[in-house]
Amino acid sequence: MNAPLASVQAANLKDAEKVAYENNKLEKRLCRLMGQAIGDFNMIEDGDRVMVCLSGGKDSYGLLDILLKMRQRAPINFDVVAVNLDQKQPGFPAHILPEYLKKIDVPFHIETQDTYSIVKRLIPEGKTTCSLCSRLRRGILYRVAGELGATKIALGHHRDDILETLFLNMFYGGKLKGMPPKLVSDDGKNIVIRPLAYVREQDLARWAELKQFPIIPCDLCGSQENLKRKEMKAMLRDWEKRYPGRIKSIVSAVSAVTPSHLMDRSLYPFETLHATGQADVNGDIAFDEDPCANDAGDLKSIQIAAFNED
Repeated sequence: MNAPLASVQAANLKDAEKVAYENNKLEKRLCRLMGQAIGDFNMIEDGDRVMVCLSGGKDSYGLLDILLKMRQRAPINFDVVAVNLDQKQPGFPAHILPEYLKKIDVPFHIETQDTYSIVKRLIPEGKTTCSLCSRLRRGILYRVAGELGATKIALGHHRDDILETLFLNMFYGGKLKGMPPKLVSDDGKNIVIRPLAYVREQDLARWAELKQFPIIPCDLCGSQENLKRKEMKAMLRDWEKRYPGRIKSIVSAVSAVTPSHLMDRSLYPFETLHATGQADVNGDIAFDEDPCANDAGDLKSIQIAAFNED
């Protein structure tokens, strides 16, 4: 073998080893972050039947794939059933998800409901369809969960979705509200969980590409280019590019709320607040902390492992 060829082969082998290493690191990170989210919020318990809502997008595919890996390693037993809501969108490739789910041997249910026609009839052309579509989809999925005996409904929302929702509500709804990792459903009968709450969207995109999931685009909402959520996504990407670490700090902030330093009277009794003569850790001493200090120990401590990108 001549020297140039051997050199090329050695370089190719080195590149392949590097790719394999990065892929393995990505898988470990995804499993670690999902495991931490499940543990932090007690999302899944022994004997649960988890209904994974599978849309055909990268996030829900990633949710199902990683959850199946976690089930193999978990110290508890739980079942997984995948559910897809076929909303009868024109051109929807109805065969893709059943073929994929049969291939990976996962129990599934396809629920067919023509919500597409309802949304198109009620929402004027060019207006945002997401709100109505979500409400219709939610009601159907809650019903299906009961019919399937599911104890938890798992959605594929990730860290970026949660932050985008937070700022959408702040900027356009006047509320400090995001997507909780765990909540009781609208009908009070189901527990909804978001096991990807700590996972970055870019990691899910890389995982989808690596696993070659058969992605199905959503033509109902994907065709609307001026959605406010896209503005939030662009804003967060710009912030992360210009100020690395800002997104981590924002995520940490929603996990460390101090009601006494906000203005919600339903969360803190401002009206009945009186001096007691006793020191209060939630008093104005909190202003002594410098959140901008590079060596601030408290700021460093909140960069917890759940948000570690390495």
